[in-house]
Order: sequence, then C-alpha cells, then structure tokens
Amino acid sequence: MSTHPVPELHAVSPESWREANRRLLAKTLSEFAFEELIKPVELEPGRYRVDLDSGVSYVFSATRGALGGWQAEGGSVTRGAAGLLGNEISTPAWDAQQFLVDCADTIGTDAPTLGMYLTELSSTLAVDAARIEHGGASAAELRELGHAELEAHMTGHPTLVANKGRIGFSASDVRAYAPESQQLVQLQWIAVHRGLAEFRGTSELSERTVTEHELSPEEIQDFRAVVEARGCDPDAYVWMPVHPWQWDHAVQVLYAGEVAQDRIIPLGASKDGYLPQQSVRTMTNMAARDRFDVKLPLKIVNTLIWRGIPPHCTQGAPVTTQWLTGLLDQDPVLRDELRTVFLGEIASVTVRHPYLDRVPDMPYQHLEALGCIWRSSVSSRKDENERVRTFASLLHVDEHGTAFAAELARASGLSAEDWLRRLFDTVLHPVLHVMYTYGITFNPHGQNTLIGYDENDVPVRLFLKDFVDDVSVSHTPVAERGPEPDGYDHVLPRKNPVVIRQHVVDQLLLGHFRYLAPLAAAQLGVEDAVFWQLARDAVVAYQKKFPAKADRFAEYDMLAQDFPRYPFNTDRLVVTKYVDRALRHALRPNGTVPNPLAEQA
Repeated sequence: MSTHPVPELHAVSPESWREANRRLLAKTLSEFAFEELIKPVELEPGRYRVDLDSGVSYVFSATRGALGGWQAEGGSVTRGAAGLLGNEISTPAWDAQQFLVDCADTIGTDAPTLGMYLTELSSTLAVDAARIEHGGASAAELRELGHAELEAHMTGHPTLVANKGRIGFSASDVRAYAPESQQLVQLQWIAVHRGLAEFRGTSELSERTVTEHELSPEEIQDFRAVVEARGCDPDAYVWMPVHPWQWDHAVQVLYAGEVAQDRIIPLGASKDGYLPQQSVRTMTNMAARDRFDVKLPLKIVNTLIWRGIPPHCTQGAPVTTQWLTGLLDQDPVLRDELRTVFLGEIASVTVRHPYLDRVPDMPYQHLEALGCIWRSSVSSRKDENERVRTFASLLHVDEHGTAFAAELARASGLSAEDWLRRLFDTVLHPVLHVMYTYGITFNPHGQNTLIGYDENDVPVRLFLKDFVDDVSVSHTPVAERGPEPDGYDHVLPRKNPVVIRQHVVDQLLLGHFRYLAPLAAAQLGVEDAVFWQLARDAVVAYQKKFPAKADRFAEYDMLAQDFPRYPFNTDRLVVTKYVDRALRHALRPNGTVPNPLAEQA
C-alpha cells in the first residue's frame, strides 16, 4: 500500500497557543468545579477563589447555571503564588498544563497519571491552537456543509477536558487521520481466513452482498487475483477493511504470524476516499455516499478508553440492529409521526486473536485490534433536501464567537423560542418514546444523535445510531419488547430503570443542554429559566399525549428533583487512571445535581 501523504505541520504562533490554553483553562476550572474536584469559594458576586494544596491559588469570574453547571471566563483568571518575600503575587493565568500541575495533590492524582494526562492535554491544545491560528469556517459557512464535511470542524467532547488526546498517534498521524485535518483516507482491505474470521449480517445482507456493495467489480477481480497468486482460494477468506494506521501499527504486529502463514492476506487499498468522523475510528465514504459507514478499531486511547471494537460488539451488531429496527420500525409513532431514522449496524466481521483471546483477564486493548462494523450511512437515509447534522454541532462556536445553534435559529425565520421548542420536541420525543414504551435507551450523546433539518434549518426529525454496546434495556420485563435477541450469546446489557434514565439525562441534559442554555441566553436572548421551561414543556407534552404510560413515567422519572452526577474527568484522573484493564470501566456517581425540569415550588 502506498504511504499516506502527510500534510505539512501547521505553524502556530505563541499568541494562538496562549489563547488555546486560556480557553481550555476556563473549561478545566468549569468542569473540575462541576465535578467538585475543586471547590471554589465565592469572594463577591461572580468572583471565585480556589486554594490548592500546592500553596497556589486561582481566582476567576464565573456564572452558575442549571444542573450545577459552571462557566468560567477565560480572560478573568489569575494565579497567586508566594513571592521571594513570602507575600502572594498574583499574575494573569493562561496555562492549562500549569494548573494541572498546581492542583494534582488537591484532586488526588499521582505522577504517572498526571504525566499521561498532560500528554493528552498537550495533544488537545495543539489541535485547538492550530484551529485558532488558521481561523476555521464561520457559522454561516458551516450551514452549507454536508454531514461528513461538518464533522471536520467540530472541537470535541464538551465535558472532557482532554478531548483530543489520541495517545498512540504521532503528530504526523494526527495530520493524516484526525477529522480536523480533512484528509481523505484510503482503507486497507485484507482477506482473513475463515478459521479466524466470522461474518455476520442482517437477514437481507449476505457476505457477498456487502462486498459487492463496498467494492467495484474491478476491485473484487483484482483482490481475488491477489489471493490466487498466493496459491489460496479467495472464497476461503472473509474480506474486510482495516484502517491503514491500524494495519501498520497493530495488525502486522499482533497478527504477524497469521500474515506470515497467509491466514491474513493484504489485498490493497480502497479506491474510495473516506473522511473520519469525530470518533476518528468511524469513516464515511466520500466517493460513493450511499455506501456504508465503516467503524474500525484503532489501538489508541481517546476520551477515556482504548478505541478498539470488542468482539461481542462485532458479533452482536447485526442481530441487535435486526431486532431494534424490526421492533421500532413497526411503531406508528416513531415511523409515521416522528419519522425517526435508525441507522443500523447491519454487518460485521469478528476476528479474535488466536492466543491472547484464551488468556483470562487479558487487557481489552489487545483483544479488540481487528474487526469491523458496517453501518447505514446518513446519505442513504435522508430526504433529498434534508440537512442532517450531529447534535454536537449545535454547541460549536466559530472564531468570531458565533454559536452554530444561534446561526441556525436565526436562519430558520422562527423566533428563538419557537426554534428551541422545535429542537426539544425533535430530540426528546423519540428518545422518551423508546424509553417509556420499551424500556430501551440509546446512548444519545452528540455523535450518536443527529438532527434532520428542513430547507429552512428548522429541526424536523431525529437520526439515531450506535446500537451495539450503546443500547441498554431495563431489567424489568416489558411486554412491548417481545422476544429479545439474547440467546446463547449475551448481547444486550440489562440495567435498572434509574440507570436507563440516566443515559438520557447524561447525554441530553448534562452533556448538551447544560452547554446550550448559556449560548441561547447570550446569543438568542432566551433566559435560562425560559430555556429549561421549554425543555420541560417537551417532556410534559409527551406525557400528556400518552397518559396510559403513567407508570412508566414514574419508573423513568425525568421530572425528579435531582439526578446523579457522573464525573467523567474525575474518573480518568483519580479513579481509572491509565491502568490496563480487562474490561471497560463503569463510572460511579458522586453526588447529585438539581433537575431544572422538576416542577418549581
């Protein structure tokens, strides 16, 4: 395979580096205060001080929001430390990495964890500084972009501070394979002997159907010739794509013996170019937009976990999709009224490691290096004039300070409150309907949840994806679910209804509305109380429409007085750290936050 051309390193000025730090320091103060890693004390209205065990103090201005949220002002931060005469000297603070060093003892992290975390932080800052240096597209320009192109302009997870860590990628790898680099990637195709690989698909998809959908007749002919030239039978192998970075850094290393013995045969690079989505490992075909999206493992650490694909996910994806789409597509509310789109994971290949898979308690990073999942693409399911964008894009703010949500709202011709009302109905009603009716929840975070807009940029319907591993069902029996796909293999996690509800709370309320509310106040003139009343109205409107589900409304109570708080940054820095584990770690709550949807006294 030809070497991927690597763009030149973007020059970053000291000013851009400091500005990226300034913004990230404000985010760090905000999220650490929210998770109570630090406990600011109010000095005067809107001005706070944090005294750290290192003897250093930080003072900053901030506003408080719903759900216990904080919004620190980047240019307001000062750092106080003892001078030569023992007196405290305060200076303007902008250095996010310095803050982490200063507060390490206070938050309870250790040196090895801090070292790895600063690597993630530095990587994140490098990307952010380059974006600041080179400006980026305006919110108005982003309105004209398609779903895949828009992904390249996003800035990462709103809650996680080090949200572009990508441990394992070099600087050249980031420039070649990260979404913000906007570089087309050609996937490496390989043939894996059936003694190692297993194909699974939904009922309408055979292995041959998928191959013929994803490759041209000429590519298939060429790839067959490659296998035959090795004296092997092409039909004795399962064909699958591999990310070129993974082929070079993981597959040829972990599976060197299989490559040497022709149990894995490299076939060549795809002719089609793909763009990575924000998750980095999910790729969208830009040459043939109706072809499937491809989810591929990468042996890198990003946003808390190793970004491989577990074998139980590749095996369970098609059967979970078959069950969910068969169930939900028959629901007249979802199908006819809400017109919700479920982007199914319709085919997969599972490849286990011939030796490591047999070892008890083997760290999961070694077991998830090879496999793939094909998913229906947005382009294949959207209407002709429909614009589809990730939920996460609403939180994007361009370098002129314009929020993308505000740009869309103003372009729609609706009042700000009417546009938000349409947004809340569009996002909440399908998710609530699935939860209340079936005891099922998706993990509707910013990348898994997409919004379809009409030609005026008014939200009209929801697209949901990532069924396997991110779909959970309540452990209480629900007749409406019918026969479930779990048989010999366990593919669906069962959870308490309170935890089922928490998926919705974490990803929609805490993970997005908490950040959207201050943007709506600042740029659309919608006060915080009005914003949350509109969100509550959407929940109440659904409940009034389906009064027969009152017992489910209580079981999955979205109007409770408070919700558990799950501390994502704390988990990395204090709980999980970077210890190599056999299983992905489940977060534990620390405290609660008041629910702005609850009825106010």
